[in-house]
Amino acid sequence: MNTAVTKWILDPTHSELTFKVKHLMITNVKGEFRKFNASVESNGSDFSNAKVSATIDAGSIDTNNTDRDAHLKSADFFDAENNAEITFESTGLTKLDEDNYQLKGLLGMKGEKKEIVLDVDFGGFVKDPYGNEKVGFSVSGKLNRKDWGLNWNAALETGGVMVSDEVRLNAEVQFVKQA
Repeated sequence: MNTAVTKWILDPTHSELTFKVKHLMITNVKGEFRKFNASVESNGSDFSNAKVSATIDAGSIDTNNTDRDAHLKSADFFDAENNAEITFESTGLTKLDEDNYQLKGLLGMKGEKKEIVLDVDFGGFVKDPYGNEKVGFSVSGKLNRKDWGLNWNAALETGGVMVSDEVRLNAEVQFVKQA
């Protein structure tokens, strides 16, 4: 039996995209992207092999520090003026068990597209008080920022570096089923 493609769009008021980077090799600093969009195309309510795409406004980065945010938007990192969007296109979504998936896709930043693998926890379906069908996911993963040319760093007197190469990503996302 062939089920029609179901389209889901992001509910941005109930979604967040955050990251953590080790700073001075002793603590993690959290940041987020305030503007992003995403969609999912599934086979009905089955998300196995669903197609996922997302765009992130690189200039919407917020680490709760204006000077640091300006540096992150500069050519040392995201070069948001010349590379306004970060993109993601899935290449595969594999169901591991009832609630867990592995999402593979191409992440594009600063003219580079590289594959990343993300862990996806399925939160379930619900009908909101307004009659909208919604689905929720928690997404996590990590990447090496240098793979996309985000190379800036500074050596510390005590050895080590100011900012780790590894970036841990987390997203809490709700999607609304489209009629």
